[in-house]
Amino acid sequence: MKLSDYIVNYFEKQGVHVMFGYIGGMITHLVDSITLNENVHFVQTYHEQTAAIAAEGYAKESGKFGVAIATSGPGATNMMTGIADAYFDSVPVIYITGQVNTSEYKYDKPIRQQGFQETDVVSIVKPITKYAKLVDKALDIRYELEKATYYAMSGRRGPVLLDIPMDIQRAEIDPDMLLGFVPVAEESASIDYKAIAEMIANAQCPMLLVGAGCLSEVAKIEIDKFLTKTNIPILSSLLGRGVIDETYSNYLGMIGSYGNRNANMGIANADLLIALGTRLDTRQTGAMVDKFLEHGKIIHVDIDSNELENHRLTNRIKVHSDVFSFMKKVNTLNIKPTYKEEWISYLLKLKDNYKQDKEIERFVENKAPYRFMQLLNNYSKENDVFCVDIGQNQMWAAQTLQLKKGQKFITSGGLAPMGFSLPAAVGTAFANPDKEIFSINGDGGFHMSTQSLMLISQYNLPIKVIVINNSALGMITQFQHLYFDGRMSGTTIKGGYVVPNIKNISAAYGLEYFKISEDDLKNKILMDSIFSTRNCIIEYLTEGLTTVSPKLEYNKPIEMPIPLLSEEEQLKYEQNK
Repeated sequence: MKLSDYIVNYFEKQGVHVMFGYIGGMITHLVDSITLNENVHFVQTYHEQTAAIAAEGYAKESGKFGVAIATSGPGATNMMTGIADAYFDSVPVIYITGQVNTSEYKYDKPIRQQGFQETDVVSIVKPITKYAKLVDKALDIRYELEKATYYAMSGRRGPVLLDIPMDIQRAEIDPDMLLGFVPVAEESASIDYKAIAEMIANAQCPMLLVGAGCLSEVAKIEIDKFLTKTNIPILSSLLGRGVIDETYSNYLGMIGSYGNRNANMGIANADLLIALGTRLDTRQTGAMVDKFLEHGKIIHVDIDSNELENHRLTNRIKVHSDVFSFMKKVNTLNIKPTYKEEWISYLLKLKDNYKQDKEIERFVENKAPYRFMQLLNNYSKENDVFCVDIGQNQMWAAQTLQLKKGQKFITSGGLAPMGFSLPAAVGTAFANPDKEIFSINGDGGFHMSTQSLMLISQYNLPIKVIVINNSALGMITQFQHLYFDGRMSGTTIKGGYVVPNIKNISAAYGLEYFKISEDDLKNKILMDSIFSTRNCIIEYLTEGLTTVSPKLEYNKPIEMPIPLLSEEEQLKYEQNK
């Protein structure tokens, strides 16, 4: 059996039926083997970065691992952004790169390169993968595939990479002669559930915070059970959006540097925070780490012991566990919280007075971008998917969209590369073509990823591409406006930044195009027509300086984002603590 056929058959047996990539000389054997397997489809993505991020979208939607492939040299290096993104956001993807024949590979020779397009990709990606290996012995292929799968899917999930020389890909093997991988069982951590139950039961002002580690379907079920039993108020991190139906009455919103004001004000008053599957990085806590829950305790549940042991927050009870196992055990303890109704009443008062819709009316001068997000709340339905890019568009969406039952919010948190949304949406669509997907982009990220548009029209994918076009790199202009006296170098047309003609781009890629402004949002007939299309590009024009509100400045406590509340409001807030 040809080794490249074995690889494809292996992925088929794992339930992965789509592989994203860009063909090249050193990966042709693998691509040909995909073509010969009628149950596995090769998606030619027109750029390797698209393949790398599309595989992330596939993994997030399917619950399986994604697969992306590329040729040696520039093909492999073009995938690096997606690999790093998967690493920082714990997304299980198996990346396979072609390599020059073993007879041409330089190994330890003190030269830069021996074979054409040869690159030591394994050394480059080791810091951004859970496991990376040059597979230069044909008999190792089963072992390495099984090991790669184990690392990608076990513990804190993440990307792995196998670099396979061309002569190894075309080698003939006997599958019965191949040795498999046997993982070493890890000891489970000892957890004092009795003490945890007492802390939850006795807390007067408890809150629950959900992060990306809560997104598995089994974890969601256990969290829902806990909320049903306790009615404890709940918050989310940016990557924890979609864990629960956000119409839940005690859902306060998203915390963090761009979190909802009422959520940040509420968490500052908690005496116990149950933090599930979240790193509690400074984008959530604010840079004043010592002021985060200054008078409270945190039950910090994380699958990664390194995250638990290397954190600056000192007021934590460290629990080394995956969220599902932890919550399943907690739900058997029959915990009866004793918090007072005044705590819930106080939080709901915060929610009513400082929720995002009121934030927009009070503090946002240019409301146009937020108006579109409010419209999306009306047109989206249960189980839809939002794939969101990086920049102001990400925060307008994160602050304003209220996720309904089954909806997903797919974005990048740790690396945050512009150009993420479109390829992630493509991968999501291939994982589940029955979902309706909204790809939300700024004009900058859209321009970086236009090659993905070909796939939408080519495969008639159910993706509505939304481009919030303010003719600027808005997140940076907001920064420049605050700290650089309004010098907009590289971010506006005066600074050398130009937006291409999006209508012409739509025509080039064969997609229906709509150009609208804030006034058009009131035209229900037009909006109904646009949102009834299977796929299209919607260019939403905004003019003038755009801002994100609220926004936490550096070295400010989390409950005091700008614009600051009036002294009278702040005093009233302090008195009600």
